Amino acid sequence: MKRYLNNLSQKQKKILKITAITISAVFIVVFSNLYLQWCQNELSVDLALKFAFSWHTEKFLLACLVLLVVLLFFIAVAGSFIFGTLFYMISIGVLGYADYMKMSYRQEPIYPDDLKMITEFGLLKDMTGTGLFLLLAGLIAAAVGLFIWGMVRSLKKGRHFQILRVVTLAVTAITLSYISNFNQPDNLLRKAYDKTALWIPYSQKMNYYNTGFIGGFLYNLKVDPMEQPEGYSKARIKEITEKYQKIADEKNKTADEEQPNIIYVMSESFSDPSRLKGVDISGDPLADYYAVADQTYSGNMLSQNYGGGTANIEFEALTGFSMSLFNAQLTTPYTMLVPKMDRLPSIVSMLNAQDYRTTAIHPYNTSMYKREDVYQTLGFDQFISERTMTHTDTIDDNPYISDDAAYQEVMDLLKEEETPQFVHLVTMQTHMPYNGKYSQLDYSAKTSDNSDTLSLDNYLQDIAYSSKALKEFTKGLSELSRRTLVVFWGDHLPGIYSDEIQAQNDKQTLHETQFLMFDSAGKLEKSGTQDAVTSPFYFAADLLEQTNQKTSGFYQLLLALEQELPAFERNLYYQSDQWRKEAQLNAAQQEIYEEYKLLQYDIVSGKQYSLANHFFEQ
Repeated sequence: MKRYLNNLSQKQKKILKITAITISAVFIVVFSNLYLQWCQNELSVDLALKFAFSWHTEKFLLACLVLLVVLLFFIAVAGSFIFGTLFYMISIGVLGYADYMKMSYRQEPIYPDDLKMITEFGLLKDMTGTGLFLLLAGLIAAAVGLFIWGMVRSLKKGRHFQILRVVTLAVTAITLSYISNFNQPDNLLRKAYDKTALWIPYSQKMNYYNTGFIGGFLYNLKVDPMEQPEGYSKARIKEITEKYQKIADEKNKTADEEQPNIIYVMSESFSDPSRLKGVDISGDPLADYYAVADQTYSGNMLSQNYGGGTANIEFEALTGFSMSLFNAQLTTPYTMLVPKMDRLPSIVSMLNAQDYRTTAIHPYNTSMYKREDVYQTLGFDQFISERTMTHTDTIDDNPYISDDAAYQEVMDLLKEEETPQFVHLVTMQTHMPYNGKYSQLDYSAKTSDNSDTLSLDNYLQDIAYSSKALKEFTKGLSELSRRTLVVFWGDHLPGIYSDEIQAQNDKQTLHETQFLMFDSAGKLEKSGTQDAVTSPFYFAADLLEQTNQKTSGFYQLLLALEQELPAFERNLYYQSDQWRKEAQLNAAQQEIYEEYKLLQYDIVSGKQYSLANHFFEQ
């Protein structure tokens, strides 16, 4: 072989080299695309091959084209085929593994906006385990180092090489910029996908299955938050705001003049595992929670997500806006929408206008979900994180700050009794992973599939500690001179249940967590014999209504909608005490729903006409 190569002319050697590089690049692209499909399809080689070469070959080839552009871009930047390819392969490897992990925990694929979480080293280490995290971090560091070294070395190469490199870099950069506008109406790549793609807005998981990882990923690139509803105009918004503002003005005439403290507590992964079919629990880890809940307005809250999506539930609870009305590609408003806005009305802005002191507390770092930027847009006076908290105690081997410590932080704020306080607390104690958190487990579980329950047993201990801390917190609030109102809820179920357990339960059961509203003055009573069912975007309107506080036109619109649809998310509606896949609305009910949609569009995508009328304030 060596003698054969030596007999070739320089031109023949060059052609041979280019051919080898081309074949290698095509192989790498096809292999990496198959790898992504393998990760997306729960490590099934059969499904990955069928997707590529039987079911969706055209979409697979389109994805290969996109990946080829990415590969060439990396090669051009590095100035080296070897180092650019190495960086590409490690990047794809980590991306595919992250997708597999997210699908396992949350039944959701990786979205483009999730890539912003790559700097959350602490959380990533907790999710993957220290050993694997260090391995991945080492691989990435090595790839970056070699990539940079390749760039430096490439600067010494000749003029012809540099011209070819710059041309390749320019062409691939422009192409990637065009690809990033995938959701624009005239995008040719989108049109090519549309010939055979079946997009399913209500199920991103199915989107990725039907169009491939790359197709689903592209579908979730930048897009307008909402499509403009029919009839949107300044005059129509004025008509709606005046209608509900009149109702609010009448209610405010007889509202209480006092200004109670208002506390929001979003408890990480707090839920009742005993409600799930196929799960049998010994003991009662939520005894302390129900000791409070059974004496006040409480029930089940419909979460938009299973196993994750904390920031989306928080967004709904603070703003009163529903995730189900957004375009399916807008998966995380906290990172994709709110930081780009100058103003977003919420319970924070409403209480700021009433001279409340508003504080957000999150016992974790400030960059998580861009909360620092988000809280600034929402109008919080201060943000207390793990770096600035006074109380940072943990329990046993749990690495996260305990709920008890977080509540002590809230109590410190409430000792200032001259000014009414609004405190929004997002806890971390019950965050995954659960295995190994506690040396002593007071509760145990058995599952119908006989799977390992060590994580579940630790989770039971977690929520038991959380329940106890909540009960003690409410006792402490009753001793304050200023009346204090609390809304407590779990954001989502933990993503620890097997596929078999999930299959035994309805979608709503997997999306329902517990909530309660507490009044230190004891004026909130449990309504009826059944637990309430609600969505988090109704919390503020409900709390103010049930405690006779001053309200706003927007909250009156929410109350009117709640009468017809007490809880809903995409493809799941609670109406007339039944769960349905589609809402069944008469003309009057449909009008209220459309009014709500118009108001949400006006704020997130429209001209914000409603802000001029103080529709979101008392």
